[in-house]
Amino acid sequence: MWIDITQTLKKGIPNWPGDTPFSFEVSYSKEQTGSVNIGKMETSLHTGTHADAPFHFDSAAPTIELLDVNLFIGDAYVVDCVGVREIGPEHINAVDLQGAPRLLLKTVPSISGTFPIDIPVIKPELAGYLKKHGIFLLGVDNPSVDPVDSKQVAAHHALYQHGITIVEGLVLEHVDPGLYDFIGLPLKVEGADGAPVRAVIRKK
Repeated sequence: MWIDITQTLKKGIPNWPGDTPFSFEVSYSKEQTGSVNIGKMETSLHTGTHADAPFHFDSAAPTIELLDVNLFIGDAYVVDCVGVREIGPEHINAVDLQGAPRLLLKTVPSISGTFPIDIPVIKPELAGYLKKHGIFLLGVDNPSVDPVDSKQVAAHHALYQHGITIVEGLVLEHVDPGLYDFIGLPLKVEGADGAPVRAVIRKK
């Protein structure tokens, strides 16, 4: 059975301070068109569950539609890091990842209804450890792998330099550690710095 680990895009979903909040409306009703309802939405590409394109933090790097879809489909290992403020190799090295090339980190007991200001973050040195172990995708249940107020976004850059794609805003509060099938495809938006993801996992 597949488990949904995606935040629902809805009115009031927390968004980055000052960024475009999510909104949806039926712009043309069935009564108006005579046949169908037609909706429209507006949102930051970094609201809720989303993938970061390297272009998000490096203007010379690839945009989201250029990323290989195979990055986002396959084996993933969920590791429980709840209570750890800065996650480094020392928090992963005792775990047998069973060869999974994708790592999903559970860092908070539940998703907040407000945008979190102080979040668990990734130490930049974790990137080299992950590459050494064949990992090319890192997913987290927070809006960022870096501190919310960071301008250097050191973890983003370190992960990219080591060939690791980032997915943020997952919902892992109801997920046990272990090996899973993972699907988390971002929308194919030309020139975009990121895209919403519908992410699901299935216990192997």
